[in-house]
Amino acid sequence: MKLNSKAKKIFAGALAAVMIAGMTACAGQEADTAAASYLTKEDITVNETIENSEDGGHAIETSGEEAEYSNIGVTKTGEADGDEADFYGENSAIFATESGTLTIKDSLIETNGTHANAVFSYGEGTTVNISDSVIETQGNCSGGVMTTGGGTMNASNLTINTSGNSSAAIRSDRGGGTVNVTNGYYKTTGTGSPVVYSTADITVSDAYMESTASQGIVVEGKNSVTLNNDTLVADNNTKNGDKSDYYQAVMIYQSMSGDAAEGTSSFTATGGSITNKNGDIFFVNNTATEISLSGVEITNEDAEGNFLRAEAAGWGNEGSNGGHVNLNASGQVIDGNIIVDDVSTLNMYLKDKSVFTGAINTDGQKGDVYVEIEDGSSWTLTADSYVSGLTVGKGSAIDLSGHKLYVDGKEYTEGSASEGTAFDITAAASSGSGSGTDAPDGAMGGNAPDGNLPAKPDGEAGGQGGPGGNPPSGDPPAKPGSNN
Repeated sequence: MKLNSKAKKIFAGALAAVMIAGMTACAGQEADTAAASYLTKEDITVNETIENSEDGGHAIETSGEEAEYSNIGVTKTGEADGDEADFYGENSAIFATESGTLTIKDSLIETNGTHANAVFSYGEGTTVNISDSVIETQGNCSGGVMTTGGGTMNASNLTINTSGNSSAAIRSDRGGGTVNVTNGYYKTTGTGSPVVYSTADITVSDAYMESTASQGIVVEGKNSVTLNNDTLVADNNTKNGDKSDYYQAVMIYQSMSGDAAEGTSSFTATGGSITNKNGDIFFVNNTATEISLSGVEITNEDAEGNFLRAEAAGWGNEGSNGGHVNLNASGQVIDGNIIVDDVSTLNMYLKDKSVFTGAINTDGQKGDVYVEIEDGSSWTLTADSYVSGLTVGKGSAIDLSGHKLYVDGKEYTEGSASEGTAFDITAAASSGSGSGTDAPDGAMGGNAPDGNLPAKPDGEAGGQGGPGGNPPSGDPPAKPGSNN
């Protein structure tokens, strides 16, 4: 049976949903299967071609109106640098602003230029709806779908491939906004190019995401990422700066660049899987965050990597720039050690039959760590561990396995009850604010310090807002997208 283009897309979406729900194969097989299941260029029927090669120009622009395009091929070249491109949408292939509503369907969008984002939603009241389309960007600082200034981006069943540095597939910058992504295939290969760089509220559901040189997810400042039944494969193996010595799949931080408001961020994952190729699963520094995990299959292929590292790095003021974490596990299996340094804080809550196998601060007590184990959940130690406080009932919730657990300096007796008190992570984090260092390596930025987008500097060019933002020359910055 031969499928026409539209039938292929419907079939691909259905197959993708089934595949994600049941993925248990190795990461390499997942990638191959996902690539075969999602849209390709050949699936798009192009009836009209729209091109733009002007520096700073757009192939399509919608301002304060409703517009709809389908079966178009968009090609964008041309250069830009700085904030005009990454905060305000200059040089993007497709641009919507001034409370306009733009709908794109069944289309192919390609860019090849510095700061040439593919599809851009700027400003409160502006909405971009894009579905069943393929996006490819090749230049540095060129994201796939980009949202700033309080705009909204709704994306469904896209294939996005980016190859430039500092080029997240799903990207936001100063002023943030709301981003909803459903289904599809999202892959980055450049340095400092996570699949998702969030200075907004971003939700991704039933999608395949892969980074081959950067973190998979970066959350900056008072913003959020929510994953629902997604497959994330991250291989952070290339450093984009010298702010940190570590690699990780998910990085949560505050760059102090002014691109993201200060405050408690969140990372939530329900179902699906996270596979990490190199380093730690989570790294939190210079901010406070809520990490909530429920039924996620988490695999760290790096035997030396940790599950969580809350630790100071090169952002914020030395001595008060640690990571402050509420880790909420519900029906979750956690394997791997946890490190909390002396300027960091962790409250870990094991609920709804969660299982933790690992150790905490094996070298001795450092930062404030509180562990609470609900009846039915458990912790099996793999090495001597040190915590500040512990709440657990009598029974077998803690299996020492021949190791020692010290609670506020006192050795815990297996099977005994203990009662402790959690720490205020927001109070701990407030001491870490301060002025700044550059944002992290290689992604973009977020909200202004007060959460509001500053007035657009008419006629003036700027930098980039990525972890660290790019210098005026247009060379990739030193924020994290690939932090370090």
